[in-house]
Amino acid sequence: MNTITRAKLSFMMFLEFFIWGAWFVTLGTFLNINLNASGLESANVFSTQSFGAIIAPFIIGLIADRYFNAERILGVLHLIGAFLMYQMYSAPDVGVFYPYVLAYMIGYMPTLALVNSVSFRQMQNPEKEFSAIRVWGTIGWIIAGLVISYVFHWDSGDSLKAGALKNTFLMAGIASLVLGLYSFILPKTPPVARNKNEKSSVSEILGLDALKLLNKKDFLIFFISAILICIPLAFYYQNANPFLSDIGLPNPTGKMAIGQISEAFFLLLLPVFFSRFGFKKTILFGMLAWAIRYALFAYGNANELSFMLIIGIALHGICYDFFFVSGQIYTDARAGEKYKSSAQGLVTLATYGVGMLIGFWVAGFVTEHYKAAAVDNLWQHVWIVPASIAAVIFILFALFFKEKKEVDAIHE
Repeated sequence: MNTITRAKLSFMMFLEFFIWGAWFVTLGTFLNINLNASGLESANVFSTQSFGAIIAPFIIGLIADRYFNAERILGVLHLIGAFLMYQMYSAPDVGVFYPYVLAYMIGYMPTLALVNSVSFRQMQNPEKEFSAIRVWGTIGWIIAGLVISYVFHWDSGDSLKAGALKNTFLMAGIASLVLGLYSFILPKTPPVARNKNEKSSVSEILGLDALKLLNKKDFLIFFISAILICIPLAFYYQNANPFLSDIGLPNPTGKMAIGQISEAFFLLLLPVFFSRFGFKKTILFGMLAWAIRYALFAYGNANELSFMLIIGIALHGICYDFFFVSGQIYTDARAGEKYKSSAQGLVTLATYGVGMLIGFWVAGFVTEHYKAAAVDNLWQHVWIVPASIAAVIFILFALFFKEKKEVDAIHE
């Protein structure tokens, strides 16, 4: 890959994740303060990510992979996204906001696969080249958080009261417009040539061909655990920024960027940990980190115990990498050649689709329940729930998962 192409792909990744980080991190706080949304209304909005994840395979499998260049679809989706972002910026209440965020997520989630497709098609050796491109996405997410907190101060106390968080949608919309136009000068990525008689079934697109992997007890236990661990994950996405803002932690969005820095750092350590301790211990370590982080959130504060909150945020790298990235490696190994793509699709559908959908609603119900009960120290009660869920999943996985020393792919 030449230097110009590498630079183009890096900037594409930067914008792709800058856009997401520019509004999604502060979404819960925006809904609570700007739109006066209830816990269940917030859950309904956050659930649009899951609906987008469920619909995305159809857009990629039935349209992008067959008829149009990937970079052109990427451009069109982001131009539409810019318009929808402006509508979200202008929305006066949750009722008006919801249809736009739903349409946006249905359009945005497929772009996560499209930027990967555009990148992989330009690479001679993706295993060595992709990480250097993808890391710019993480940098984009981090920069978005730092800009919100340290440049514009939209998440400071006075700015929150003034409703300044709505500007995050304007910033994301401008970035989406830039990426939409920029996509048309990206390297051409036409559909992969197929046999005219070759057809992709719905089951193949959604990864359902890999359902027979569930006949293996170890994969079944992992699969169920992956869905359940998304419940604690949803609590973080939906409640972390509102929590940090509510208790008065300065520059909460900028401090949450520590989680992405941690994610990049522990991603580098993962191969060493994985090879030394194996899959089961690695994933158990990730599960334990979920329980610890939420306990830290429950008992920390914005004053003398603020270090507990910072440690909880920094644990994001272990929580995410040691479970989800390890899970992708494990799935790839257990699936065998025939089912590799289908198995990854199945796990993605189950986690970001079904698991996160359940998680957002559980998080919304729990928050609403404790608000209605007018309990003392609301957030402590809220965070104890995902901490307990993660601890239970940790125990069950430790007891019932038996790690296979050798990978035995499915044979028909």
